[in-house]
Amino acid sequence: MKVMLVNGSPHKMGSTNRALEEIAQTLEAEGVEAEIFWIGAKPVGGCVACKACARAGRCAFDDVVNEFRAKAADADGFVFGAPVHYAHAGASLLGFMDRLFYSNGRAGEPDVFRFKPAAAVTSARRSGATEAFSDISKFFTISQMPVISSRYWNNVHGNAATETEQDAEGLWTMRQLGRNMAWMLKCIEAGRAAGIELPAQEDGTSTNFIR
Repeated sequence: MKVMLVNGSPHKMGSTNRALEEIAQTLEAEGVEAEIFWIGAKPVGGCVACKACARAGRCAFDDVVNEFRAKAADADGFVFGAPVHYAHAGASLLGFMDRLFYSNGRAGEPDVFRFKPAAAVTSARRSGATEAFSDISKFFTISQMPVISSRYWNNVHGNAATETEQDAEGLWTMRQLGRNMAWMLKCIEAGRAAGIELPAQEDGTSTNFIR
């Protein structure tokens, strides 16, 4: 079992990474492999609705989005982390996730996220953590991904990793998140071994409200 943790901060070793490290260490202690993926310090643009992914099965902008998606195919669970900027999740992570999720499962390529557990993590100097938490979590609920919770909303506080180190409650929340993720993955594995099948899917239809 493996969990991919995405560091959506422009600061590779900042507060967001410190939160993800706490989760990764807990997952490893629970026997689950963990890998932290940094999206980098360069701005990551959002989806431009070119729909090229519908033909190619990957985003037309060949950068960290396609790099991560290739890794995501082999992962069993995900944690997406971002700093809070102006009371919402950092724009680079949101742009990354827009393109990542929009291009997922296109042109006959497999859906690498459906039915895989996911969690959102945010870091803030002071305010906006729960708003940012909601920003990220919405990607999971539209993608049929079980959402992993903790004992509190998944956020830490601090303006740098050294300050986040002092957020004892925040790091406690990260450790419980790691344990809950490991438990869910083990439950899914046990269910698969017992022959429990994935939920049936309908073809369905899309409806528009303006004609």
